Amino acid sequence: MIQSLLIANRGEIACRIIRTARAMGIRTVAVYSDADAKALHVRQADEAVHIGPSPARESYLVGEKIIAAAKATGAEAIHPGYGFLSENAEFAQAVLDAGLIWVGPKPASITAMGLKDAAKQLMAAAGVPVTPGYMGENQDPAFLAERAAEIGYPVLIKAVAGGGGKGMRKVEAAADFADALASCQREAAASFGNAHVLIEKYIQRPRHIEVQVFGDSHGNVVHLFERDCSLQRRHQKVIEEAPAPGMDHATREALCAAAVKAAKAVDYVGAGTIEFIADASEGLRADRIWFMEMNTRLQVEHPVTEEITGVDLVEWQLRVASGEPLPKRQDELAINGWAMEARLYAEDPAKGFLPSIGTLESLQLRDAHRIETGVEQGDVVSPFYDPMIAKLVAVGETRQEAVDALRSSCERTLCYPVKTNAWFLARLLANDTFIAGEATTGLIAEKSDALTSSPEPSALLLEIAAEAVLRRTHGAASDEDEDNGLQGRRLLGFRLNAAPVRSVRLLVNANSIDAPFPEQPRPFPWPGIGGISEDQGSTIIHEGGAAFIASDWRVDATDSGVSGGGAILAPMPGKVIAVEVTAGDTVTKGQKLLVLEAMKMEHALTAPFDGTVAELTVAVGSQVQVEALLVRVEKAKED
Repeated sequence: MIQSLLIANRGEIACRIIRTARAMGIRTVAVYSDADAKALHVRQADEAVHIGPSPARESYLVGEKIIAAAKATGAEAIHPGYGFLSENAEFAQAVLDAGLIWVGPKPASITAMGLKDAAKQLMAAAGVPVTPGYMGENQDPAFLAERAAEIGYPVLIKAVAGGGGKGMRKVEAAADFADALASCQREAAASFGNAHVLIEKYIQRPRHIEVQVFGDSHGNVVHLFERDCSLQRRHQKVIEEAPAPGMDHATREALCAAAVKAAKAVDYVGAGTIEFIADASEGLRADRIWFMEMNTRLQVEHPVTEEITGVDLVEWQLRVASGEPLPKRQDELAINGWAMEARLYAEDPAKGFLPSIGTLESLQLRDAHRIETGVEQGDVVSPFYDPMIAKLVAVGETRQEAVDALRSSCERTLCYPVKTNAWFLARLLANDTFIAGEATTGLIAEKSDALTSSPEPSALLLEIAAEAVLRRTHGAASDEDEDNGLQGRRLLGFRLNAAPVRSVRLLVNANSIDAPFPEQPRPFPWPGIGGISEDQGSTIIHEGGAAFIASDWRVDATDSGVSGGGAILAPMPGKVIAVEVTAGDTVTKGQKLLVLEAMKMEHALTAPFDGTVAELTVAVGSQVQVEALLVRVEKAKED
């Protein structure tokens, strides 16, 4: 058995691996960049090594530094986690060449499945069904446009070296193909160093079903059943569950058998996931499920498989990497209950899911059966890496029990001042289509307005907010003077999340009025209210997974991103990768002005109204800080 392990990753997956390694008596070594010097995974490991500056390309993506750290600390093995170098065959081979143990599949297996076009050709040859499309070498835009027309719109353009939703574009019509192709290739080249793409038919009612497989060096391969990962935004998974709703025994048998066949075709060793796309227009049927790709690593959503099978997949990885056979045979594996996982991100769904960075001054994660996180209260969400705060995992004997438990966990999440998607997740879990088990990968896009509109405060929250402001201002804003203290009095007005609120009558129980407000959020005896705290003259009230800030009427409202005068500000630190206008141009409301790359995503900034570009302060390649002026638009004068 491995005695010492270096984890070539960060955040929640590094913490997850450390937990299992420690339980197995294995010494752990963490690596960290400048930004992660005080990170949770660094604090939890037995030893930690600094490997470079904050940008991943100068630290976590530099294989030579990681191998050197392993040798310097006497680590026998390297576990790559997921992301970063986990599916880099050259790095895997370099680890082996250095005389270290690679906790992952053979480099040849990674190579075989690393390029989507080659992988599909390999799977087709092995008898695994694949989606219709073009996977050839010709990358001429005109030629690709012809292939797309032959396949029939809508089509999906995918980077062959892609993953995690990067380098992927859905195209509805021929007129949109050229722009989508250019954007996809640009993102693919930037993210993977390879602009090569494939084109495949876009399934109209698609469900994303994947199968966890595991192989050892003794020729054994098993599956650990399926997961449904259909709730996605921009091809990034949001909520995952196991097993898949609506999956009958015959379809499961056929699907899992195909996954095992796929793994055996590449002589697979270790944990892997075979991803399939299903046409759910007539429910889940074995003849309407096709291979998409294989992820040759542990998946973000692996906890739901662990919960329904009782298996520790990280332990299996470490045992298999040590040369042991799989701990269980196929007939010893079974599904028990239901598990569901939500990815809690530091982002603002109401503002296009813009990442939210800063210090987690308050963070309480509640009611989850299992929490996988790489941060604690007081830690910092930096602009350099994926903004995941935690994975919240719920279980139940039935699917509805798991749904209810996960929704409660999301609604009771407290986070401030960093914004999260907790309220968005809660809305998803309450969606009728999802509850019915009929969600497709297009659900979030189809219901975007309803799912992402800013949370509305309840009447109770407004009353509590009014009371808090009234007490803080000693009744100065009251227009009534009754003998029963605060009870029944009214405010002339206050601000909630910077928006004006007028004439809210205080109907809160008199006993609650006298209760002191704590310095940190805590549960309150009001249904739906998760906690209340004070911060710099404002009251923060948590409800339904969202934080509402109640402040005095005199506090000025702000609007991040666009000032009243048409100044377009950087919503976060990033790099300008496209500029669509020049100074003096006439623009219309909603017109794209420039594209900012930040937090590993592209963000288009648009004109707030019809007008003229009065000032342009950046060019392609410019690095900008948060709230830096990028463009200023002067409003068009009315005739």
